[in-house]
Amino acid sequence: MFLKNILRSEKYICHRILTRANSSWNIVTSVCVERLPIVTPPLNEIQKKFKDLLWTVEVENSLKSDHELRHENDKKQAELLKNESVEVDLDTVSKITAQDFEDTSNEELAKFHFAPIETDADKKGDNTSSDRCLQRHLVLVTEQKLGNDIKTILPQGHWKEGETLRQTAERVLQEQCGQELKVTFLSNAPCGFYKYKYPSELDGKVGAKVFFYYANFKDGTVSKNTKSKWLTRNEMTEFLPQRYDKALKEFLIEETY
Repeated sequence: MFLKNILRSEKYICHRILTRANSSWNIVTSVCVERLPIVTPPLNEIQKKFKDLLWTVEVENSLKSDHELRHENDKKQAELLKNESVEVDLDTVSKITAQDFEDTSNEELAKFHFAPIETDADKKGDNTSSDRCLQRHLVLVTEQKLGNDIKTILPQGHWKEGETLRQTAERVLQEQCGQELKVTFLSNAPCGFYKYKYPSELDGKVGAKVFFYYANFKDGTVSKNTKSKWLTRNEMTEFLPQRYDKALKEFLIEETY
């Protein structure tokens, strides 16, 4: 029941947006597809200090582990074996001591190496691949023709009569990026808004009202027919129009490093 009420409220919001939209403006839906970090990002200074504090508290409040207790027991057994006057039940003596286990583990750890986080796309500087900057958030942008200009912005398209904004978002993404790109939309309601005016009146329209939808990248690739890029937050500032970039970052999670 709770989920149904949420869906009804989101549909109601979309309905109000469309019915109240000025007829002199084009209604446009845009999709922000974000690939979340695949590798844990590095900690900033505050996070490092907090991590060290938690570790200190954990050590001070912790009890001895099974391995430490086993180590102490092995030492006691070794002392008893040295004392010939004391009878020791050899069945209770560990054949593999805690120190043996620790040495073996350290040897195995020394052979282990983390996989490199720098991919082939990073080495080539290929920003058309989502397999890059594994520690960063990446946003999918495409080249769109706006009037006589070519702009680098999110995939977007005009709303059609009879569609919800969510349906328009799904259609636009499939038409422009292909069916191989798999994403998960997080809501039926828009997450952001932006509007711009046309240089001159076009079919009696003043400009476009853009409603942003947010989706997480799951798998797949963008169609080869689409000129696209996967950009970090800093790269978005470089490639996107300034006001447009600011509108996006109002609903995107800010990176802390």
